[in-house]
Amino acid sequence: MPFYDLKCKCGEVFNKMASISDKENRRIKCPKCGSNELETVYLSVNVVKSGNSDNVRCPNIDRCGGCCPHG
Repeated sequence: MPFYDLKCKCGEVFNKMASISDKENRRIKCPKCGSNELETVYLSVNVVKSGNSDNVRCPNIDRCGGCCPHG
């Protein structure tokens, strides 16, 4: 099951693991107000890159400034 980053009409932003069917049929409810009027938000993106790992560059270089081991 995938995880979804969701935002409710009340302003609550939360992450929920749910089936695609639950999301499509609006069966996910806000933990704060109980509404099912939710929109998908994109808080983070995971990228998987195949190939030679000897020349790995940090995918977040713009945020970390090169301070991580991949810098």
